[in-house]
Amino acid sequence: MTKKLEIYKCEICGNIVEVTHEAAGVLVCCGQPMVKLEEQTADSSTEKHVPVIEEKEDGIMVKVGSVPHPMEEKHYIEWIEIIVDGKSYKQYLNPGDKPEAFFPVKGSNIVAREYCSVHGLWKS
Repeated sequence: MTKKLEIYKCEICGNIVEVTHEAAGVLVCCGQPMVKLEEQTADSSTEKHVPVIEEKEDGIMVKVGSVPHPMEEKHYIEWIEIIVDGKSYKQYLNPGDKPEAFFPVKGSNIVAREYCSVHGLWKS
């Protein structure tokens, strides 16, 4: 059974999907079940991945890592997402961009997630 906002990845082609509707059944890509990505929450290497949330006067800034994450061609943050009071907002990034995103929203219950092209899904 899938649940809303879970992230799944195909281990063959790399396709990534986010669940928007809960349902029984298995997500399949390239003829095989997709793997549910687990949200990591603690950094253990020199590269920092846990999103840092900063509430600003006009919205929410999310920076990836206490030290800026690399944004190289083969190793970068693909997207940053915040979930605020049950609503999801996502910003896609490219190599060379800053590993951060600003969302002009306010709320009380804020979760941030990001996906690193090498190290997977992270949450704060």
